[in-house]
Amino acid sequence: MKYISTRGDQTQRRFCEILLEGLAPDGGLYLPVSYPKVDAATLARWRALSYADLACEILSLYIDDIPAADLKALVHKTYTPAVFGSEQIVPVRRLGDSGVLIEALSNGPTLAFKDMAMQLLGNLFEYELGRRGEQLNILGATSGDTGSAAEYAMRGKQGVRVFMLSPNGRMSPFQQAQMFSLQDANIHNLAVEGVFDDAQDIVKAVSNDLAFKRQYKIGTVNSINWARLLAQVVYYFAGYFQATQSNSEQVSFTVPSGNFGNVCAGHVARMMGLPIAKLVVATNENDVLDEFFRTGTYRVRGSAETHETSSPSMDISKASNFERFVFDLLGRDGARTAELFGPTLAKQGVFSLTAEETAAIAGYGFQSGRSTHADRLATIRSTYERFGDMVDTHTADGVKVAFERVEASVPMIVLETALPAKFAATIQEALGREPSRPAGLEGIEALPKRFTVVPPQAEVIKQYIRTHCD
Repeated sequence: MKYISTRGDQTQRRFCEILLEGLAPDGGLYLPVSYPKVDAATLARWRALSYADLACEILSLYIDDIPAADLKALVHKTYTPAVFGSEQIVPVRRLGDSGVLIEALSNGPTLAFKDMAMQLLGNLFEYELGRRGEQLNILGATSGDTGSAAEYAMRGKQGVRVFMLSPNGRMSPFQQAQMFSLQDANIHNLAVEGVFDDAQDIVKAVSNDLAFKRQYKIGTVNSINWARLLAQVVYYFAGYFQATQSNSEQVSFTVPSGNFGNVCAGHVARMMGLPIAKLVVATNENDVLDEFFRTGTYRVRGSAETHETSSPSMDISKASNFERFVFDLLGRDGARTAELFGPTLAKQGVFSLTAEETAAIAGYGFQSGRSTHADRLATIRSTYERFGDMVDTHTADGVKVAFERVEASVPMIVLETALPAKFAATIQEALGREPSRPAGLEGIEALPKRFTVVPPQAEVIKQYIRTHCD
């Protein structure tokens, strides 16, 4: 399997090259030259597999430069009940007879769905760097969950340093404590004075400085890294098999989304042939993606227009991973994709598809909806009262939109993105009680913290990296 850039560079690269590279040299995102197709016989065979074996089957379609035995060992090392809490790894539970189900993706070390991919990514990085005898400096941006998932996956890994940017003061106390309490020498937390999009812009700016990127071996763990998105494809298949009895059935997924990486993995699964009827994007008040799927207009917001909400991991107004879907939507026209996501957005901050292109969105199964703080409180309350199921604020955004879109004959699976313990203040506001915490996480907010506050300037971050690498 070979990979190309969404912005027109047709140089074909193999998986392990792009694993360590992140962004393509032309600033685009990597995608496979084509999506492998899965037929009914393959789905029937996969239905009986464990999660780790299913992951091996799917990943092997995209990875041909890691020996099969090594890939199997890495995957089985990653997806264990000891790490993820159950034999199913991503168990699906039903909300009564409503037709809405929740797929539990948040039982990993940091209580967020990012662990599903990040734990594998950590093992892949260590393996490939060991083969090459090289080191890697990971530069990432987080709105809350990516950072802790990456740091817990990379802490202590040989040959890896992590430089993680986060918006100063805009994460929940629990999220901050998870990241900032880590004392490992290879972990560096940089709190950017700004919003998540400022941090993300810095990551892209540094990655686009090819000389610096190559000199300091800069890689990424954000969803712009194809390996992370690929790992997320697996749980769409796993959820489908748990929610259906036969491969003739369809399901729909509702995905709380800010940066589009999670739901883009669903797009890939659907392109492979998984019987997905609808992919429903659920946003919070930062509704850039909802606006796009309703109108065909993609309008990024500046810092002043980015709302600080009670589902903070979705407080994103520039969905960097969105480019992959648009590339497919435009018939893989790299030149047009490059124009829209390069000069057009840089000059105008907005682009609009043609009427014909907008009409084509429906053919990919996408719909969308929006949720507010009041909606989150009402959904957390009603889900607990009706079904005895406590959900976090982001999952509540998904549940709210899912009930608006569910159809009687098609199960609607909501992807759980985090556990309620990470957002205790809003749970308390909704239910009048604190969420329970997994053992060992009591009092995490009181632990000593290690982080550095920095201005939103790429040159400052580059200098920090130089200082801590030389």
